[in-house]
Amino acid sequence: MSTEMGAQKTGRTKRNKVKIFGREYQTNEVMIGLLFILPTIGFMVFTFIIPVIDVVELSFTNFNLKTRTMEFIKFDNYTKLLGTEDFWKSLLNTVKYSVMKLTLDTSIALFLAVLLDKSLPLKKFFRSSFFAPVVVPMVASSLIWIWFYDPTVGPFNQILGWLGLPESQWLYHESTALWSILLFSLWKGVGYNIILFLSGLQNIPDSYTEAAKLDGASEWQLFWKVKFPLLRPITSFVIMMGIINSFKVFAEFNVMTPDGGPLGSTKLIVSYIYELAFTNGRMGRACACALMLFVLIFVLTQFQSLVGARKTVDID
Repeated sequence: MSTEMGAQKTGRTKRNKVKIFGREYQTNEVMIGLLFILPTIGFMVFTFIIPVIDVVELSFTNFNLKTRTMEFIKFDNYTKLLGTEDFWKSLLNTVKYSVMKLTLDTSIALFLAVLLDKSLPLKKFFRSSFFAPVVVPMVASSLIWIWFYDPTVGPFNQILGWLGLPESQWLYHESTALWSILLFSLWKGVGYNIILFLSGLQNIPDSYTEAAKLDGASEWQLFWKVKFPLLRPITSFVIMMGIINSFKVFAEFNVMTPDGGPLGSTKLIVSYIYELAFTNGRMGRACACALMLFVLIFVLTQFQSLVGARKTVDID
């Protein structure tokens, strides 16, 4: 009798379990878990999944925001984009800006973090000073730097004059506009990466550096052979976020050089998407361009992740 009751109880227990990814869970636990994540799932569906589906659908149409007309045109938006000079010019400007921003931002942040990791006078002051621009609103700081760059009354040209150097047109000439905004972007964002690198340096155990010093390692060997390999996860994260942020930058370019700057020298791919969608009303073509940008960023970040993971394996 007791054997039959035990068998029935075991059968009921098995029926009250559900198998997910090879593991068994109680049905009531699964239901409670689903109940808790339903709001998050709903939020993701309405704010991400549905908009992405709409963008993909609109990219195959000639939907015009002004006339409200829409017709399915297959891949015409993509082929026309690839044959448009403005698209390639904005993409080239984006690549130039991203490569320079990523290279300078990462190297400068790492260099300053190494300096701030040492025993320096006013170390806390310098840390706060480097991070302060990060918390300043983008539009406000952009407007301040527009005055800095003013060719007539701006302090930058006055400093060049005091040093006996030729003055520059900064934001108002096609050869210097992009690099002027790059200089502003470095000032604005390098402090964030400094904090990341500095936290990584301070988390390196002292036993590693002490052992290297006992072996006769110089300061350069200590950094290159010990500290830098241990910073590779943080470096990988900084590079990945740098790729994403530099390819989708918009606010400072739109404030400091509206309408693409002199001769379109500062028109980036996001600015081009904005112009297509809200200035020209070509929402379908703008969606196609946005999808192409998404694919480009996805490929670059995946490649960077693979390279970073391979280096990590080699170190281990």
